[in-house]
Amino acid sequence: MNALWFQDLAAEVVLPEDGTMSRTLYQDDGLKAVLFGFAAGQELSEHTAAVPAILHILRGEARVTLGSATMAAQAGSWVHMPARLPHSISASTPLVMLLLLLKGQTTQLEPQE
Repeated sequence: MNALWFQDLAAEVVLPEDGTMSRTLYQDDGLKAVLFGFAAGQELSEHTAAVPAILHILRGEARVTLGSATMAAQAGSWVHMPARLPHSISASTPLVMLLLLLKGQTTQLEPQE
């Protein structure tokens, strides 16, 4: 078994003094895990993803916009987003965020009969 272990994900990123940085931690046919670091005041402008995604805030505070709703997020906040949902992230403080792209699923699943 080839396991991948991180004792403290937030420690895997050096927060930039200005700008944002990202580091792909893992990738296979079904999942891409990307760790982001944002300086305070930095943002990812509105965009969409072709696959469902999960955002997990590990450290700091941000404003997250999902479609037309904006909410405050902080360490421990977790969001599942369906594919093609417009979203943006703006760091209020230095921010560490884990993004999981669920590549194995590009459309909404239909209930099975």
